[in-house]
Amino acid sequence: MGMLGDSLDRAAEHTFTRPIPKTAPAQVRFLVRSEKGSTRAVAGRLGVSQRTVERYVKGEIKQPRPELAARLVAEVRRSWQPRVRQRAREAAATTGGIVIETRARFGFTAAPGSTDDSRLRLITQHLPPAYAARLFDAREAGATERQLRDIAAEGLQEQYFKDGGRRASGLQVEFTDIDYVELDY
Repeated sequence: MGMLGDSLDRAAEHTFTRPIPKTAPAQVRFLVRSEKGSTRAVAGRLGVSQRTVERYVKGEIKQPRPELAARLVAEVRRSWQPRVRQRAREAAATTGGIVIETRARFGFTAAPGSTDDSRLRLITQHLPPAYAARLFDAREAGATERQLRDIAAEGLQEQYFKDGGRRASGLQVEFTDIDYVELDY
């Protein structure tokens, strides 16, 4: 997807209570179980033939090609512990909130005479549950990277720059040139 979407995925992986299966046959067996026994569906997800999936399940193939190994791990992570992931999202969206750490260029639209020149900043900020809920809902609705970035920018604007409404009331923040972004909940 994009930086924020990928960061949401990585944050969800930090909530796992057990490690993903280590070997390729175990990973394929997990995917087949998650697809209710359909080797054809797993083959479509991995971009291989149905027979190849069946050979992994039987243990006839143990070592995948590097590109297939990467796809396999990505697909397992995407499907691993969905209930644990959902509970963590619900907790973040209702009580805990989300922590965003980013290094990006921030510019401002503010009153004349203010320091509105954009500059690179490193910010680590806790965002309230309302912003976490908006990010999760937008991600599940298929929002673009720009829409996710706008939600994060609004959260940073309100919590970091406006200090929860205690200062800079007319400030509008622009969140551009993202160097990196990490989310945690």
